[in-house]
Amino acid sequence: MKFNRRSFLKKTSLLAFPTIIPASAIGADGKVAPSNRITMAAIGWGMQGPGNINGFMNVPGCQVIAACDVDSRNLQRAVDSINNKNGNKDCAAIKDYRELMARKDIDTVMIAIPDHWHALVSIEAAKNGKDIYGEKPLARTIREQQAIVKAVTDNKRVWQTGSWQRSNDNFRVGAEIVRNGLIGKVTEVHVGLPSGHADFAGTRNKNQVTPPPVELDYEMWIGPAQMEDYIEGRVHKNWRWNYNIGGGQLLDWIGHHCDIAHWGLDCDDAGGPVEIEGKGEFPAKDAMWNTATKYRAEATYHNGVKMIIAGGHGDIASGTKWIGDKGWVHVDRGRFDCSNPEFKKVIQQRNGDKVVEKAIHVELPDDVAKIRLMKSPTGHQGNFIDCVRTRARTLTPVTTAHRSAVPGHLALISMITGRKIKWDPAKEEIVGDEDAAKLMGREYRGPWKLA
Repeated sequence: MKFNRRSFLKKTSLLAFPTIIPASAIGADGKVAPSNRITMAAIGWGMQGPGNINGFMNVPGCQVIAACDVDSRNLQRAVDSINNKNGNKDCAAIKDYRELMARKDIDTVMIAIPDHWHALVSIEAAKNGKDIYGEKPLARTIREQQAIVKAVTDNKRVWQTGSWQRSNDNFRVGAEIVRNGLIGKVTEVHVGLPSGHADFAGTRNKNQVTPPPVELDYEMWIGPAQMEDYIEGRVHKNWRWNYNIGGGQLLDWIGHHCDIAHWGLDCDDAGGPVEIEGKGEFPAKDAMWNTATKYRAEATYHNGVKMIIAGGHGDIASGTKWIGDKGWVHVDRGRFDCSNPEFKKVIQQRNGDKVVEKAIHVELPDDVAKIRLMKSPTGHQGNFIDCVRTRARTLTPVTTAHRSAVPGHLALISMITGRKIKWDPAKEEIVGDEDAAKLMGREYRGPWKLA
């Protein structure tokens, strides 16, 4: 068969019906071509989910195409929000995460669900080849965290934890000052966390047992946790104040400020505490909110550094403070301060009728900073999408999330048992205390099993 140029064009309709290919389809106008787009599904639409997804939908080349939630009200809110941003009606609404994971058109998942579900959903995602953006803490227990690390590692998945403080320059510069030895040998670290209970859902007074709403699949919401009566005040957003589901302020925040502490101490991949002792003040076990309202733990690290983790104690300020034999650095949200005036500048800000001075960070000069920590110029969500494309290590990979949360888990175990806990950071086991070691995991309610 012989074709000249004219007959070929006629047969392919290019001459009779000229086709105009938009520049955006091939990425020529600065947009990402469809073949290079990363598809994402949102799992959980409570407190963190909407903000996370809004961030992802502003990342070039990230396309959110599905949402999953066991409450049909939240699911509808998610679908409406995503469709409104996309300008279409294409977002799939899925109630069972296993159905979502089986879809081949989904590259990545954003997981923002109660702690007791982190392990099962994350493992299912990894087994199905999804890259994962998961909220902190990594999981409700140490054993669950270890299982997530194994699944993500074995399946070669990209993982980013929602410990977004690492994407803020004040935290990075603070950690760089420590890593470069500019405060000398670190002797002590203060990790100040919140205390009490915050009523995120406005349901503090809704503390009576009632039938669950028809829109909520409560059996599925409880999932692997122990079944308990439905009380509105301990479900959406306020689930974190119930030890059956979450871990209180201690575990809710350990993945932020302890994560930054570890960044400065270079504990992301090795090392950690060797012993920890904690005390806490608890409501009654059968209270609607039964997590510790005030707590303090002291840990000794493999290199001799002492870390104090506290909530509700005035001598430990919010944020992370490293103390060395030549100075100190303190970072928090919207805050940076250090003992050496070379690494900060003081600005004046108006606070009402008063003018107050505030210290802000300066970038370390090259002759001082021999160690540079990773920056995320595209933001925390952007860093994840970049790494999905390149298969590079994210700013807060799964092993980092695991190590950042372990001190919180060990502190809670010490608070519950009333004993000092000895920890082997290499073997990741509690040493010499069989009863305490059992608290590294939780018994699952059937038919759920931890792989």
